[in-house]
Amino acid sequence: MYALAINGSPRKGGNTEILLTHALEPLKQSGWDTELVQVGGKKIRGCKACGKCMENKDMRCVITKDIFNDVMEKMLKADALILGSPTYFTDVSSELKALLDRSGFVALANDRAFRGKIGAAVVAVRRAGATHVFDTINHMYLMSQMIVPGSIYWNLGMGLDKGDVKKDEEGLLNMRNLGETIAWLGNAMKPHLKTFPSITDSFE
Repeated sequence: MYALAINGSPRKGGNTEILLTHALEPLKQSGWDTELVQVGGKKIRGCKACGKCMENKDMRCVITKDIFNDVMEKMLKADALILGSPTYFTDVSSELKALLDRSGFVALANDRAFRGKIGAAVVAVRRAGATHVFDTINHMYLMSQMIVPGSIYWNLGMGLDKGDVKKDEEGLLNMRNLGETIAWLGNAMKPHLKTFPSITDSFE
């Protein structure tokens, strides 16, 4: 099993990355392959609503001069996606929003390619607005027929300066529980993934 964490924060080694790393640790300990990919601060443009992914159905976006298709390839291979963002005016970073829009659209165009994957949102926040960020990430998951696990609280960590979330014991405990829950859920789902209902099954 393979878990992919995507950091939407441009701050390398910052609070979002720390939270994602803590969520991945129990998965590593459970024998999963894990990877952390940096999107924040990288070149990735938003969806231009051209509809070419609906025509081509090749699991790719026609915009090729940024990092999107490389990241999308990893997302398609992953059994679990953990997308993390800092809180920017109560929402995700612009880079993560671009990834959400384009990956969600490409997946929908290709028979809901994220269907049956596990999806979790992780948020770094100074004070308020984190639940809106949490919702923004989960909206893409939920309309993609993904499975969204819960944890002991909303998946957020409190902090402003780099490293501040290390002082948030409850937030770090939540990240560990989230990783453990994903590991348990993935192992429980594994025998049944090939029978997960497709959109066409709903009309039969």
